[in-house]
Amino acid sequence: MKYLKIWEKIKEEPFRVGFRKLLKRTFKLPDGKVVDFDVKHEGPAVCILVFTTNNKIILAKQFRPGPEKVLFEMPGGVIEKGEEPKQAAKRELLEETGYSGDLKFVGTSLDCAYSTMIRYVFVATNCQKTQEQKLDDTEFVDVIEVTLEDFRKHLRTGELTDVECGYLGLDYLGLL
Repeated sequence: MKYLKIWEKIKEEPFRVGFRKLLKRTFKLPDGKVVDFDVKHEGPAVCILVFTTNNKIILAKQFRPGPEKVLFEMPGGVIEKGEEPKQAAKRELLEETGYSGDLKFVGTSLDCAYSTMIRYVFVATNCQKTQEQKLDDTEFVDVIEVTLEDFRKHLRTGELTDVECGYLGLDYLGLL
């Protein structure tokens, strides 16, 4: 059990690559070696599992530059400065889909081992379309409805960037 401890951080230097913010973190490892790690410096975000009043699940169909594919994703986005996670979830849901409903906080998840992002997971129930989408300049989103069974099948494919949020939401609702 000698390796199960927090490593000593020696220094941290921010840098950018394109629009990405990164951190070069230097750690002293348990064996005494000093090693640099590049970490994505990302702020907190929200992800929402959305159920309509007729128990369909709302997904955002959009192109994703990383995998260079059109994916069916759960609505969500970054939490703006000074914004609470629940406010961000409500805003992102409305902007991205035009829907609103009853939001409940589920928990948090980490993005990956090399990111500072914490994702706040919500479920939204009894959702109805209340306005048109208000997308950012780089967002091009088609809103689709799927059945619970089709969403479960979709989660199993791994073809979305927030699989863990889908599972956390379904588990919270007792629908796994």
